[in-house]
Amino acid sequence: MMWGYGQGMGWMWLWVPLLLIGIALLVVLAVRVAGGGVRDGYGPPGPAGPGGPPPAGASRARQILDERFARGELTADQYREHLRVLGEGP
Repeated sequence: MMWGYGQGMGWMWLWVPLLLIGIALLVVLAVRVAGGGVRDGYGPPGPAGPGGPPPAGASRARQILDERFARGELTADQYREHLRVLGEGP
């Protein structure tokens, strides 16, 4: 006697791994939402933050200068002087 399982029993082994994968994906999603998502940098997301893309036309030297100023390695006067030397300042 087959007790109603019939030919569908061959696919039952697939449900347990699919259920475990689904639960794992829900846990990962919950952790990302609770943690505020994943960002490249430490500042606010978007073009204004350090994780965002550089401004259009910004040179690598300007990016390094911005990073050094953000870390506190340069004073505001030093920053402006370096910008002037690079030709990108006011």
